[in-house]
Amino acid sequence: MLAEIITIGDEMLIGQIVDTNSAWMAQQLNLIGIKVKQITSVSDDAGHIIEALQLAEKRAQVILITGGLGPTKDDITKLTLARYFNMELRRDEATLNHVTALFERLKRPMIESNRKQADVPDGCEVIQNKNGTAPCMWFEQHDRIFVSMPGVPFEMMYLMDEEILPRLKRSFNLPFIVHKTILTANLGESFLAAEIEDIEDSLPAHIKLAYLPKLGQVRLRLSGTGTDEALLHEEISAFAAQLVQRLNKYVMAEEDIAIEKAMLNLMDQKKLTLSTAESCTGGYIAHLITKHPGCSSVFKGGAVAYAYELKESMLGVKHATLNTYGAVSEETVKEMALGALEHFKTDYAVSVSGIAGPDGAIPGKPVGTVWIAVASRKRVIAKLHTFGNKRLQNIERSATAALTMILNELKQDED
Repeated sequence: MLAEIITIGDEMLIGQIVDTNSAWMAQQLNLIGIKVKQITSVSDDAGHIIEALQLAEKRAQVILITGGLGPTKDDITKLTLARYFNMELRRDEATLNHVTALFERLKRPMIESNRKQADVPDGCEVIQNKNGTAPCMWFEQHDRIFVSMPGVPFEMMYLMDEEILPRLKRSFNLPFIVHKTILTANLGESFLAAEIEDIEDSLPAHIKLAYLPKLGQVRLRLSGTGTDEALLHEEISAFAAQLVQRLNKYVMAEEDIAIEKAMLNLMDQKKLTLSTAESCTGGYIAHLITKHPGCSSVFKGGAVAYAYELKESMLGVKHATLNTYGAVSEETVKEMALGALEHFKTDYAVSVSGIAGPDGAIPGKPVGTVWIAVASRKRVIAKLHTFGNKRLQNIERSATAALTMILNELKQDED
């Protein structure tokens, strides 16, 4: 069973807003056994919308449409759907009553454009939108299901959860889709593929392996489709175990989570604490960590010390070390990590110092030169990285490398 998602609105095409609706919808469809064939964004133009609908019909059995259902003149989705299906508009009394009650509750006057929210193509099934004024419209035409929903995320999500997904499950005999994700780091996509080529070649036709690269990381996702859910889980688990055994030293997590979350989970499990000492990453590592609820059980805090004097006063880096070796050096990052460990009273500390760019290069230390250290009560280790010349990428790569080093140290301490 294939679906296509069409999002409508000029605001997405000019980058004014990011289309998060499609990603969420695709995840939910996948969970019930419907694969998304394509996601298309089109402008508020009737010709473009009609062309997108015509193409979608050829590719998918279910077409989900969001956006363009507001009360203003640029919201033309409803009129375009009526034209596409050769239908007249009718005023839906249930929707009109809902909109009227909403405006009365808010003590706001209703104007004609608000009443027109109740006008729908005569031939669709109306699904009431309890969180807004624009109704959801369900069409069964041309042996296809078309569903038009508001683009406001919380309105769309409610409709999908409460109405659309249950209806789709009742309409089709859907297969089971099972995913298993393995998070790896420290090995590039092509090298990973070479390491596991024989395992990938042995996968049956109903199980696929996808590579999802990100700076410094690659997610491996096994996806299987079938009618026997228990057997599918068993097969996916067996192939995942092969991958983990083969790639053991590169595996950071055996679930679809962020690398910092994998670190937090492991440290929380071991009742360990962490502090940070950041220079070129400017607090980005701390930011990644503190995005996650419950991180305070592990993360105690840290320092962002750019200047020499702050490295000395906040982290206890020796003046002589900075003068002799510079801020971007093995000696300095080790002292930064040990200083964080001592000053913040944690079990582990990570430090980063480097040249993020685009300027700041010195002889022997080009842009992208980054030193990272991890300290514990047992030892302190440091590693030199040479990244590229893009500042934001260097910051992200440095953070990923630092988190990977922490995870590897935690694993080593298990052995």
